[in-house]
Amino acid sequence: MVCQRLIMLTTAIFINLVVSSIVVAQQKPPHIVFVVADDLGFNDVSFRADDMHTPNIDRMAREGIILNSSYVQPLCSPSRSAWMSGFFPFHTGLQHDAMHGWQKAYLPGNLTTLPEVLKSRGYAAHAVGKWHLGFCNLKYTPTYRGFDSFLGYYMAMEDYYNHTIFTEHTEKIIRAHNKDQPLFLYLPFQSVHEPLEVPQIYIDKYCSHIGNTSRRIKCGMVAVLDEAFGNITSLLSTLGYMDNILLIFTTDNGGPVPFAGNNWPLRGSKHTIWEGGTRGTAFVWSNNLFSKTGYTNDGMMHAVDWFPTIIEASGKKFDEYKIDGMSQWDTIRHNTPSPREEFVYNIDTMANMFAIRHGDYKLIHGNTGGLDDWYPVPRVDGLQEEEVAPPPPSGPFRLFNIKEDPEERKDLTETQQDILNQMKTRLDAWRATEVPANYPKNDPAANPAKWGGAWSSGWC
Repeated sequence: MVCQRLIMLTTAIFINLVVSSIVVAQQKPPHIVFVVADDLGFNDVSFRADDMHTPNIDRMAREGIILNSSYVQPLCSPSRSAWMSGFFPFHTGLQHDAMHGWQKAYLPGNLTTLPEVLKSRGYAAHAVGKWHLGFCNLKYTPTYRGFDSFLGYYMAMEDYYNHTIFTEHTEKIIRAHNKDQPLFLYLPFQSVHEPLEVPQIYIDKYCSHIGNTSRRIKCGMVAVLDEAFGNITSLLSTLGYMDNILLIFTTDNGGPVPFAGNNWPLRGSKHTIWEGGTRGTAFVWSNNLFSKTGYTNDGMMHAVDWFPTIIEASGKKFDEYKIDGMSQWDTIRHNTPSPREEFVYNIDTMANMFAIRHGDYKLIHGNTGGLDDWYPVPRVDGLQEEEVAPPPPSGPFRLFNIKEDPEERKDLTETQQDILNQMKTRLDAWRATEVPANYPKNDPAANPAKWGGAWSSGWC
């Protein structure tokens, strides 16, 4: 009898230890890799566009969850500020244009950044690529805003070919890291931002079928991005990181039509608040964190949501203070409805540009950013006039039902007066919270001639 009780007790202890170890394993914070494809258009990946070559991106997107209603800002710096802070850019003064090297502009220093929160939870945090959130003083640069290391550039783009070194440096970080510590890798590539340039081998191998010269080069640039993405994810898999990882892939704005980016069938381009400028290509992938994969999620999501979503994925909800972002973690991991019913495309009094989304409806007021047409994939050199439908005339307000009309072809301002008035009221409420844009005049103190011929910190 004593022996039987001893066996039962031993068995119970063993089961308890096994269950406890499983719980601990499940609670272990995941590695988080946040990949940004600069200026990648809605129609610049081969799971949407038959002229592109992105097999690695396609595979991960289809195995994971394609985020079909993931919105970003019309430009670089504003989107990056939203990711890093969880605030709409018009609440941080970064709603007007991208930052330029001559300006005393930066992500406000009083904001807690995403890597700072993750580091407080035990993560190592590294950034490789494009910063574009200020550098006039070292305190605004990545290693002073939460990252352990940074290799990259501070402004919008570089005129030298950097894609290989960014990939190799990322691989070096992965190899050197102790996998027992959770890793946050922020990889904002320059790809596929202009200048339009790529080694000829990529054009010859993947893009010779394209008749338009600029689009052919863009195709090669996208292929390089896909190769880099494939190399990095392959290494992560080889070294065992993929067993517990959250992989995020997104663009920062729509594709720039003048530089062969394409957002077809959506309207507009980078710089605009049309869907083509703000509805981004995005997906998430994980081997162990999602209850359902291999599908497209249409839930509404905005760039500001990544801040609380990533933080909750690390183990605990963000509740230190109120932000604009809403955690989409349950939406992503359990396919529950998105908590978001409304977001602001932009509020920029300086540019007279205003747009909001509430439910299915979108209201635009004032300037749209230009490039108002619908731009198909260019097949030959020179844009054919008959390929572009002229935009219909419109008044100061434009109202669209995005669910029924995602291409923004039917303005409802004349037929939906009640909804128009409701949307105007909502827009006015948001406008009342706008922080004036921090878009200073050029400062001669920034002149590279004063800093050994290089753009440098230390002048503000």
